[in-house]
Amino acid sequence: DDDFTETLNRVDKAFASTWIREGIQPALPADDLTVARRLSLGLTGTIPSLEEVRRIEALPSEERLPWWINHLLKDRRYADFVAERFARTFVGTENGPFIFFRRRKFVLWLAAEIARNRPYDEIVRDLITTEGLWTDKPATNFVTVTIEPDNKEKRNQPDPIRLAGRVTRAFLGLRLDCAQCHDHPFTHWKQGDFEGLAAFFGQTNVGFRGVYDGPGEYKVQDRKTQEFRVVEPRVALAPELLPAEGTLRQRLATWVTHRENPWFAKATVNRVWAILCGQPLVTPIDNLESAEAPPEALGILADDFARHGYDLARLVRLIANTRTFRHESVSRLDSSEKAEKTWACFPLTRLRPEQMAGSVIQAASVPTIDAESHLLTRLFRYGEQNDFVKRYGDSGDDEFDGRGGTIPQRLVMMNGKLVREKSQGGPFNTSTRVDWLAGNDQTALEALFLATLTRRPDAEEMAHFSQALANPPRGRGHQIQDIFWALVNSTEFSWNH
Repeated sequence: DDDFTETLNRVDKAFASTWIREGIQPALPADDLTVARRLSLGLTGTIPSLEEVRRIEALPSEERLPWWINHLLKDRRYADFVAERFARTFVGTENGPFIFFRRRKFVLWLAAEIARNRPYDEIVRDLITTEGLWTDKPATNFVTVTIEPDNKEKRNQPDPIRLAGRVTRAFLGLRLDCAQCHDHPFTHWKQGDFEGLAAFFGQTNVGFRGVYDGPGEYKVQDRKTQEFRVVEPRVALAPELLPAEGTLRQRLATWVTHRENPWFAKATVNRVWAILCGQPLVTPIDNLESAEAPPEALGILADDFARHGYDLARLVRLIANTRTFRHESVSRLDSSEKAEKTWACFPLTRLRPEQMAGSVIQAASVPTIDAESHLLTRLFRYGEQNDFVKRYGDSGDDEFDGRGGTIPQRLVMMNGKLVREKSQGGPFNTSTRVDWLAGNDQTALEALFLATLTRRPDAEEMAHFSQALANPPRGRGHQIQDIFWALVNSTEFSWNH
């Protein structure tokens, strides 16, 4: 629609004005398959299957990426993957107190809400305000995950301090919890600001019927006098947006998600951008105040997000259609560090562990492994992915810290069970299917490259591997398996670009 196009043009112009001002030459547009790979990794956590690549290439050029975006947003893998990304922010990665917390149930609920494209502000209000049992009302797990059974001061009860910290970091992109013990030395946040937010959870309790709001006051102990004092609920900014009626949690949820609260929309845009691109617009992702001059595009997208009812699918479409998202990852015109810092080229980012596992499993299967696959196929994929992530190492709550790879991770790829089994021959593995069905070596190599790197081999690669296939020491099938293993272990495979 016209409004969508207008917002998209404003975002592109905002980035372009920075490049002109800094004298930066933006990268050239990436090809369709490269962009399709980025979209697939960002929205489903895996590369496109060979089957999907064929479907994309069967379409006219101008229809490929619009069709692919719509296809992914309707795919249940999108909801499941993005729900897990958000869940790490909302409740962390640990299983938490088993008696009071069901992480898997929480993620499934969140995925169902994302699948039906429920407005994001409604989801967040549910997380903050829902009452009931964590088994019947999965949203309450946002509260119960903070219960610490060993805490003598508040045994088996939610922790207002942890809840206030999660709310501000996850939903507002602010680190107010840095003022938990004293006034923040580098910002205007005071200790009283954080205590006032924590007080909104001072009446939140857990009983036989689950989470509920009861009577009482929020008290904190003075570190010097050891005496307790009562803290009244209050917000640290824009107090005029805080309603006067409702329970404490309802009032807080309304304030957090209020359309005129700029931090809520900006924090969400920054996180969705990071999920798609591998890096947020503002770093650290939960500290928007760290940016002296945040990119103008952040405000433009946040305004559109709020005006259109906090529509996550629309936000994904906007980001995926920006000129920035569709640039090549290496600028042939400007090699300066400013090119990547100003988003003049798509950022190179290392794949997260679950993306590595998902991509290896999908590369080894010609058909797409999705919600329509056989139950046993999906169960095997789930088990193989979890086993791989345990060995490879989970990225934890902080997924966008830019940490590098490790030697053990390379060894898991080179010698681990998953890559070894997926490279070997078998009636369902890509290497075997290519050996059986490819009519000549050139077709076989194209299929292997498309299945693993989502591109065709260049002339040098084609010549090198064709020579290897021409005189295979152990037979053509074994040579194809070796080539598949080499491509999966290449640096290119383990990076989003």
